[in-house]
Amino acid sequence: MNLQPLLDAPLAVQVHVAAVLPASVLGAYILLNRKGTPVHRLLGKIWMALMVITSLSSFFIHEINLFYGFSPIHLLSVFVLVGVWRSISAARAHNMRAHKATVIGMYFGGIVIAGLFTLIPGRIMNTVVFSGGPSWILLLTLIAIAGTLLLQQRLASRRI
Repeated sequence: MNLQPLLDAPLAVQVHVAAVLPASVLGAYILLNRKGTPVHRLLGKIWMALMVITSLSSFFIHEINLFYGFSPIHLLSVFVLVGVWRSISAARAHNMRAHKATVIGMYFGGIVIAGLFTLIPGRIMNTVVFSGGPSWILLLTLIAIAGTLLLQQRLASRRI
């Protein structure tokens, strides 16, 4: 891995990656753990904010210019913004089935599928992930996971 292409990238790309990396780890953590707890609600709010930042920042990224600076990938950003609104509305209405379906769709559509598109040859993340150098992204991911676990432990100890 080589972070230099990311460090040389436009600010919008850097903001986008800085929001989506913790969102990917945090989202997986939330999806795999107990729902409805105060910790779930807090981490969910943080995840939603990260997803909004990720989506909004994508509108300033125009590497693939198919239609006035935008590409079909930008449709995923619209999907995520609508999904944030729908999932919050569903949770407030106590419609957990709709909330769950929307969040899972946002995670897999907005992070997993969109993330796979970033690995296409010629894209910045392809160069970051598949070129030589230290594995900084792996290190940052491990730090994010450890931070999330510490936050959960701290919040859980306050509840007792």
